[in-house]
Amino acid sequence: MENSVNKSSQSGRVSFAGGDACNRRWGVILAGGDGKRLLPLTKRIAGDNRPKQFCAIMDGQTLLAQTRCRVERMVPPRQTLLVVTRTHECFYSDQLNDTPSRSVLVQPCNRGTAPAILYSLLRLRESDPNAVVAFFPSDHHFADNEALAAHVDTAFESAASSGKVVLLGIQPGSPEVEYGWIEPGAPLTNDLSGTVFEVNRFWEKPNPSLASALMERGCLWNSFLMVGRVDAYLGLVRRALPLLLESFESIRPSLFTEREPAALADLYAGIHGSSFSHEVLAKSPADLAVLSGANLGWTDLGDTSRVLSVWRDWYCRRTDSLPS
Repeated sequence: MENSVNKSSQSGRVSFAGGDACNRRWGVILAGGDGKRLLPLTKRIAGDNRPKQFCAIMDGQTLLAQTRCRVERMVPPRQTLLVVTRTHECFYSDQLNDTPSRSVLVQPCNRGTAPAILYSLLRLRESDPNAVVAFFPSDHHFADNEALAAHVDTAFESAASSGKVVLLGIQPGSPEVEYGWIEPGAPLTNDLSGTVFEVNRFWEKPNPSLASALMERGCLWNSFLMVGRVDAYLGLVRRALPLLLESFESIRPSLFTEREPAALADLYAGIHGSSFSHEVLAKSPADLAVLSGANLGWTDLGDTSRVLSVWRDWYCRRTDSLPS
């Protein structure tokens, strides 16, 4: 049976009934961060204090625009949400003028990734409680979008069948000390791809000797791209940050109503910043799986040195493709 889509003209709520597994696939693009570490570079490029996701760092497109094009390969735009922060409105308003308002979730301020993810999950629970959701950071680079789409398809299938939240791990090219690492365990039962594993533990920003040891042991960089069912994510939050979940549950009656912005502003004024990776994922490795990703050309554009490295690789590829 095809998805039936019902849209409330007042609230913008979209509800889904029926549909096959692919039609249950949703994407959420996280674009609410402040990008403070890269501000010296982005200010030189753009001339203002815009966060990096709203800056045209390469190919004449902003990182957010590149992420949206990438996600369109995997999830239909009508089932893609974008999480932004109101204080950045002057930087994103023109970039999102083609996006329905119901697909843009505006936080009153930035309180880290845990509130941003939880807000989107609660909205999705109202629209499609059986959704399988992929979260995409908007400040990452992938050199091979086709390969990424294939990996994410595997992650969707694994998350739907196993009930676990599946993280995309990146096979490391160096003993990186600024990335988080994931230590994979045994192969996931019933995984036909042979690339999805249990998670033993997380290692956050190891020292050089430990990073080298992790690399030798087959550990993976944590890309923070992840796929899971709505209820699986909420279960993780319920165990790790029950008070935060309780706070968000208190505004559930206001979701998709005119009261939602005010209720959300009051909520955010009373919560502290929290990290989904450190405070949620790292506390529940048994409920997670990791997909080993290879040849994706992934970089977290968190500092100037990584941007310069991506620029050099991009220039070399362009030069190599020119006729001699």
